[in-house]
Amino acid sequence: MINIKRANEADLDILALLGRVTYAESHGHFIDNKNDLSAYLDEAFSVEKTKREINNPKHLYYIIYVNDLPVGYAKLVVNALHKNVASQNNCRLERIYILNEFIPLKIGQPFLNFIEEKARAMQLDTMWLSVYIKNNRAIRFYHRNEFENVGELNYIVNGKGYENAVLSKEL
Repeated sequence: MINIKRANEADLDILALLGRVTYAESHGHFIDNKNDLSAYLDEAFSVEKTKREINNPKHLYYIIYVNDLPVGYAKLVVNALHKNVASQNNCRLERIYILNEFIPLKIGQPFLNFIEEKARAMQLDTMWLSVYIKNNRAIRFYHRNEFENVGELNYIVNGKGYENAVLSKEL
């Protein structure tokens, strides 16, 4: 059974661990220097940083559970501007990750649908995201969900840039 809930401060450890593990699973093989990956994981997915973000009212976290196990999460940033996204009333799907073991359950689609509904309920009109240009599985998923390429973004991992596509969708 799938359950999705809005995360709060009580979920910090779960979010930090899910963030670290899912990022390493989905992007670790793209990072040439494993020391860079380790340093990035330590900084980006620390409990302290996650606490600062979850207490920011513009940052919304959601955790997806399968049979009461936390197996993925999403982070939505309200009104995150990008030069190629025309709407000022938007949100950025900054992260949506699921543990590799649970990807075959096809829970990514209902999770994205849930996040889009939450954005619509906030009366946001556009959702955008960035995705690494070599992450073909994710790009196919977003294109199937009507996201269109609108630009580029240089994503920095421990000082090294990785070219990302910016995708956007009207809600």
